[in-house]
Amino acid sequence: MTTQIRIDPAVASHSGSSPSGVPAAQSRRRARMGSVVAGSLAAGFLAAVALVAAPVVPPKESALTGAVLCGFALGWAALAGLSARFTTRPQRWAAVPAVVLGASGLALLALGSAAHPVVDWVWPLLLFGLAVWMVVRARRDLGSRAARWLIYPVIGAMGVAAVGGAYQAVGTAADASSVAMSGRLVDVGGHRLHLVCRGSGSPTVVIEAGGGETAATLGWVTTAVARETTVCVYDRAGRGWSEDADHPQDAVAIATDLDTLLHRGDVPGPYVIAGHSFGGLYALTFAARYPDQVAGMVLIDSTAPLYTGSGVTPTPSSPGSYDALRRGAALASSVGRVGVGRLVAVLAPVDLPPREREEVRVATAMPSALSSTIEEYLRADDSMRQAAALRDFGDKPLVVLSAGVGSAPDWPRKQQRLADLSTKSVHRVVAGASHEALVVDRAHAATTSRSILDVVESVRTGAPLSR
Repeated sequence: MTTQIRIDPAVASHSGSSPSGVPAAQSRRRARMGSVVAGSLAAGFLAAVALVAAPVVPPKESALTGAVLCGFALGWAALAGLSARFTTRPQRWAAVPAVVLGASGLALLALGSAAHPVVDWVWPLLLFGLAVWMVVRARRDLGSRAARWLIYPVIGAMGVAAVGGAYQAVGTAADASSVAMSGRLVDVGGHRLHLVCRGSGSPTVVIEAGGGETAATLGWVTTAVARETTVCVYDRAGRGWSEDADHPQDAVAIATDLDTLLHRGDVPGPYVIAGHSFGGLYALTFAARYPDQVAGMVLIDSTAPLYTGSGVTPTPSSPGSYDALRRGAALASSVGRVGVGRLVAVLAPVDLPPREREEVRVATAMPSALSSTIEEYLRADDSMRQAAALRDFGDKPLVVLSAGVGSAPDWPRKQQRLADLSTKSVHRVVAGASHEALVVDRAHAATTSRSILDVVESVRTGAPLSR
């Protein structure tokens, strides 16, 4: 005779088992897996943020990237430790990405930028292999579906970064062998700037490119101007072939660098200084600081200075504020190392002469391009205040060019105020031209070139400018 015994679930729970026969404590530990994964990933992110902000980590791309990797390594180490302590399925495999990322981060912190020539080829392969292995282990060892869906996007991002890094490394090597640097590098004290001069004759035209742009962007303009006089363009610090500077790149710093560049580069004055967009701020600042060297000026849809009160006293940012800006901009270079800039250069080509078009593509693809551009825009307010130091250009020839389309309602008034700086000035509105078209569109760039040459002729002969 068989005796059936019925077990009350409530009694079972008190005896340490769940209705399914799994011990209650074990069930609770299994349910914690999702929380452990989420907490570990969050801890890794917070650790990365804290290390990036740590004063002991210098605001350099390699050091900050190393700090981020060390932070993420702590997150994977937390997953390995916490899963063993609080769940029934220890994720010991998480120690592998912790060690790999941690060792890579420490190497970047110790070696700095010197590690990039080798690391840039190795890390994409290493990271991609690690990501594939992690997917296999996570699928096999993580019992929680929620935990897997938390981890998969993170591993997927690692895989995408690896593919982008390989794309960047191969593309950079191809650029180095196919596109040679024009011009030369000139030491301006602590860093070298890329300078290109063409043509012959006086006065020498010096052109400042717009925000985030390089000397090559001015290809149509320099080609035309070089037929009638000497014209020089350069890449500002941290952009194109120029080296990065270790001090704030506001208008005063840029004008100071330009003065040193022209003298050490044996570029004779007097100068007709021209500037497009943000470059107009730097041209104005240069004219204010070195008035004896500037014989004329052309402002090409220039960003307007920030006039405050009767005088201008630029207010420098605090050291802490600048440090935060430098850290954010330097981290942006890391994004460039996964091919973002190179992809932008391919998808959005510019219409320039063949050589300059290739130089713009190469410059856009450089990891430093994004960080230097971000810093330039973050320093815009300081540069606008500093450019306002030029209150009177006397009777020197000045042409103000304004875009005919796409401008804000108050733009004509601001442009006219710039024209009022000189008693020998004209304000020309270029019909149908947008802000950028004034230098990159061949037809509108010809109008810009003609305006520059009008100022050159006025300097040479003393003749007034025509409307």
